[in-house]
Amino acid sequence: MEVWQQIKLHYIGLLVDHHQPELAETFFNSVTTKILHRSYFHNDFIFVRPAISTEYIENDEPAAAPTYRAYYPTRDNLREAMLRMVNNFQLEREFEDLGRDVDQLLAAIFQRLGDFRPRANFQIQVLSSLFFRNKGAYAVGKIVNGFNELPFALPILHTPAGQLAIDAALFGEDDLLLLFSFARAYFLVDMEIPSAYVQFLRSLMPRKPRAELYNAIGLQKHGKNLFYRDFLFHLRHSSDRFRIAPGIKGMVMLVFDLPSFPFVFKVIKDYYPPQKDTSREQIMGKYLLVKQHDRVGRMADTLEFSNVAFPRSRFEDELIDELKTFCPSVLEISDRDGDGHTEVILKHVYIERRMIPLNIYLQDATPSQMEHAVIEYGNAIKDLVAANIFPGDMLWKNFGVTRHGKVVFYDYDEIEYVTDCNFRRVPAPRNEEEEMSGEVWYSVGRHDVFPETFGPFLLGNPAVREIFLKHHADLLDADFWHKHKQRIAAGHVLDVFPYDPSQRFSAQRRGPAAQSAHF
Repeated sequence: MEVWQQIKLHYIGLLVDHHQPELAETFFNSVTTKILHRSYFHNDFIFVRPAISTEYIENDEPAAAPTYRAYYPTRDNLREAMLRMVNNFQLEREFEDLGRDVDQLLAAIFQRLGDFRPRANFQIQVLSSLFFRNKGAYAVGKIVNGFNELPFALPILHTPAGQLAIDAALFGEDDLLLLFSFARAYFLVDMEIPSAYVQFLRSLMPRKPRAELYNAIGLQKHGKNLFYRDFLFHLRHSSDRFRIAPGIKGMVMLVFDLPSFPFVFKVIKDYYPPQKDTSREQIMGKYLLVKQHDRVGRMADTLEFSNVAFPRSRFEDELIDELKTFCPSVLEISDRDGDGHTEVILKHVYIERRMIPLNIYLQDATPSQMEHAVIEYGNAIKDLVAANIFPGDMLWKNFGVTRHGKVVFYDYDEIEYVTDCNFRRVPAPRNEEEEMSGEVWYSVGRHDVFPETFGPFLLGNPAVREIFLKHHADLLDADFWHKHKQRIAAGHVLDVFPYDPSQRFSAQRRGPAAQSAHF
């Protein structure tokens, strides 16, 4: 194995002046782990720890753009600086009215900062490349004044006439966390030095793990690598045990977690109840569909791993029994590495960020929290419909509440495209016998959906029922679904904004009535 050690050392030498050494290390790991036995998966042969620092990497070529541009305005020429900042992106399409947009941007800045006094270091720092996703591009940066830093993002969209307009001004860490959420599609970013972009983004969102930031800018393979490093580090510095995750057990997935770690682990069961007409391959296909689809802020991202080894001593016996009962084909308990330590090895596992299951959240919610959650639940479904996704199983337990109060869908084994579903009304009974029957008296096809039947399963709580019917009664009407199916089939793509519609400059110009519209 000395040859493999020498290969790694030679490879490190090639990375000294590399602009993306962390990605190159991840590539090396991807190749090597497919060739070597897992007993060699340590730092002598693969990059368990990074070998090359990513601090202060810059492209020194004369024509190269810096990671970010800095502008040093005074209070009097702030408008000119903002105009120059936007124009420096050198967008080919003209703005509808850039002066108007900048005036609204300045109004938003002064509203946020108040009557601030520019300090000696007053500056605006903006990443040199725009962040592209769906129909929008985002300028991302921060305003620095004294010891205060204000992160911001400026969405740039096309107007109906095909020109450009700054659509909103997003300020603060919370707004940016929603923009870079794990429930949204990855950005496309033209960047020579990914680590420099991640470092800048972490200054805006210090609570965001580096793994999630790499995912957000489209470098998911390295994001997975960083996640696993963080996970191993956490295991070394914790002592709690893996357990069956709280909440209602799923029929298709066995879900477990480590209380001190903010993620859940999901394993596909080997068999399912008769009402679940599916297979392992179909379920994996559903998760892949979500991975490749626009998640519109309403579907949690998943990390997929193979042959993951956990210390047996960290597992509760109850969880081991569940794995042996429901997932024997993907489970191995052995000292596979021959190091004297028994491990639990899972051949296939999905990992998702942990959220509070919506059904549990509603049990302990105050009236105002309940109202917010139920409204969010309906909005989540409508956002999914806008993206041509029918959740399939709409029970509260399949949705979670994030730390920002967003409701996000995370159970994908029954999702379908809206355009593949046949939305029907329940036929009227033809006689008294059918009317009194407890059984379904009408034929049901594989893709038939009856929205009016959602109510009995979702609205047993009178308080929940009242809120739901007030805000989202249309979800129980087949016509709602028909209209959106027709809209999607006609090629019309609805906008689902990663920020509140009231933050849009166009909504502010139109007044309060326009701000209330959601869907």
